[in-house]
Amino acid sequence: MSRRRPRSSAAPEDREDRKDRKDRKDRKDRKDRKDRKDTVRHGDRARSPAGPVNRPIRRALRRDPYQLLRLGLWSVAETAPALIIGLAIARAIDEGFAAGRPGTGFAWLAVLAGAWLVAAVGARQVVLAVAAIVEPFREDLLGHVVESTLDRSAVSGRGPDTAAVARSNLQVELARDAFASVITVVRSFAFTVVSVVLGLMTLIPQVLVLVLPPFVVGLGLFLLSLPAMARRQRAFLLADERTAQAVTAVTGGLRDIAACVAGDRVAERVGRQVTEQAGAGRSLARVTALRTLSLAVGGWLPVLLVLAGIPWLLRQGAGAGVILGALAYITQSLAPALGNLVEGLGISGVRLRVSLGRILSPDGPARPATGRETARDAGVRLRGVTFAYGPHAEPVISDLDLSVPDGDHIAVVGPSGIGKSTLASLVTGVLRPDAGRILVGGVRADLLAPAHRVLIPQEAYVFRGSLMENLTYLAQASREAVDEAVTAVGLTALVERLGGYSAEIRSGLLSPGERQLVALARAYLTPARLVILDEATCHLDPVAEARAEEAFARRDGTLLVIAHRLTSALRARRILVMDGTSVRLGAHTEMLSASPLYADLVGHWNPTDTQELVP
Repeated sequence: MSRRRPRSSAAPEDREDRKDRKDRKDRKDRKDRKDRKDTVRHGDRARSPAGPVNRPIRRALRRDPYQLLRLGLWSVAETAPALIIGLAIARAIDEGFAAGRPGTGFAWLAVLAGAWLVAAVGARQVVLAVAAIVEPFREDLLGHVVESTLDRSAVSGRGPDTAAVARSNLQVELARDAFASVITVVRSFAFTVVSVVLGLMTLIPQVLVLVLPPFVVGLGLFLLSLPAMARRQRAFLLADERTAQAVTAVTGGLRDIAACVAGDRVAERVGRQVTEQAGAGRSLARVTALRTLSLAVGGWLPVLLVLAGIPWLLRQGAGAGVILGALAYITQSLAPALGNLVEGLGISGVRLRVSLGRILSPDGPARPATGRETARDAGVRLRGVTFAYGPHAEPVISDLDLSVPDGDHIAVVGPSGIGKSTLASLVTGVLRPDAGRILVGGVRADLLAPAHRVLIPQEAYVFRGSLMENLTYLAQASREAVDEAVTAVGLTALVERLGGYSAEIRSGLLSPGERQLVALARAYLTPARLVILDEATCHLDPVAEARAEEAFARRDGTLLVIAHRLTSALRARRILVMDGTSVRLGAHTEMLSASPLYADLVGHWNPTDTQELVP
């Protein structure tokens, strides 16, 4: 039986509730101290090279080895000109045009043209292979963004921050593009360098003495400057964003600034942001100068050394064609590859790390660990439960006692906004009470393992995928079990219309009633013994609604129905009436005499009317 205790009551349960609240506060204080320590440790890991920022990259690269192999094979084709260009030019000059055999010269140039055709085909396949690696990376990041937003929403009790999702989605797209750019330039650089070295060894190995030392020095200078460049470019990007935010805020509040005669203070604050951005820009420019130096040493100093070493190369047996071929290897392949690497890692690499840092960094309260405690049964017990949406709001539920034994079937009725859905959220642990206790099978509702209870809201969720995937994503089930659930809740006609369980569905393909039937069958298949239907049949006709509710009533466990029509209350074993001044629980005949609201509803009920129970 449900009742409301006077607030001045000093029953043993009150003392127990006060003790429980004190215990919860002590646990929360200990958890807050632990979270602060964990945050410090997390920040240290995020700053380390092997921290969380690198994990999505490693996971994306290891996800499908076949795609990496495919990328490597097509990269060989794409860099074929880097292997052929110097050799083809040298042979075309020395063995063709200079020797008076133009046909031979044109044949070597045709070989080079063929290499470019192969490279064009390879470039297309490389783009597809990079996309096959990058797109799952993007999906992982988007999944993290959505999950983190929902977690923060669940903890705070507020709706999802759609603006934060939009900003995070922009960061995801930036990270995806930067990751693709990094893969492309690093891969191209590695294969081009190998091709150039092989080509020079085939053409004239002695020239490697003039080419490789400055190239290695230039590459080393760039790699040594990369960490500092990454830090300073990140600082510049952040300073630029802070300046933009400050200027935008000032632009939107010019009237208020003028009214408060705060122009000097605002100008000083914005000026500090501009000065900070200018300092970050100068710091970045100094490091960028080192990047330019590394490119000059590694990409163009070999050209000067080869030109200066022409007499020595001639003594080694090199002809004019060989020298021109060596210069072609450097100017057309090696130097551009180093330039692309410097530009790609210096810009896209930094952008990738900044974007990943923002996506993966915690933004708001962390979600508490999901409950994993096992209930002994599906009985529900509320003692002195009070809940309000905000510290200064009127309680939606106040000092509520309620006992629902295991296996009971209860319908909840009452006016709209009285707290029926709030009660459902409290019982399932989605919301936490401000005071009192809620136990399900002897376990606190918010600590209960998810497999023990299921809540079906009014708006049923259907995702893009097969009908079978939609039915079984909460619990694995055999084909026989799925057939039984489909028959029980009345989903058979939809399965036949779609052509079977393998049919692809999405939310817009189904009517609201069909989506509710899918959600009902999905819940029927779960092992949960506590089922709460929060107007989960409001889009069904009375016959379909009766069939679904009766199926759950026959199912083992406890059933709590937020009634949409009075017929739901008549099918229940007991009825919980919430009218704002009192909460009463009893059978239909008891409620007729004990609750004026319920008696009034029954007196005005027309069995043929399909409208909502309470407008």
